[in-house]
Amino acid sequence: MLVTLEGIDGSGKTTVWEALQAEYPDATYTREPTDSWYGEAVSRSIGDDDADPLAELFLYTADHADHLSRVIEPALERDDLVISDRYADSRYAYQGATLAGVVTRPVEYVRGIHTAFTVEPDLTLYFDVDPETGASRAGATNKFERAAMLAAVQENYERLIETEPNRFVRIDATRSPEDVIERVLDVLDERLAADRS
Repeated sequence: MLVTLEGIDGSGKTTVWEALQAEYPDATYTREPTDSWYGEAVSRSIGDDDADPLAELFLYTADHADHLSRVIEPALERDDLVISDRYADSRYAYQGATLAGVVTRPVEYVRGIHTAFTVEPDLTLYFDVDPETGASRAGATNKFERAAMLAAVQENYERLIETEPNRFVRIDATRSPEDVIERVLDVLDERLAADRS
């Protein structure tokens, strides 16, 4: 089973991803951007306010393709539970925002590129928090962590959720970390039990 954690910067998903490692120690834990050289190129572009948005999309897409072949697909073939902190939906939401005005229907454009090769998650936990809180928590240290950008990203996430409501489970990320983790564990336990039966 492939479980992905999604949400705007500052939504707390990385904190949950770290906490889950104690609860499901046999799972495969991974994230995007990865720690590969593709991921390092992505990280460099994140710090560049003048990075071309289309070039940046393809850096992210290359990192995702490598992530699939190197980590995700082998783990799924072993029947591992795979938990990824960010995945393709981040691309659709974030690059969909940066490409607004550059390409027509940017979210659909980015999804179209991924359709031929990506692996769809079985479950996506969406950590829901308002953009101002997200920006404050994240520290607004790069172009993606600013409230105006996060508002556009959040709109794209909402469109994705409308498209696939059965895959997404909304998590109220305004609650305490303990409450958020408890809610995630309840959702995961229930989904894993249903998957086994």
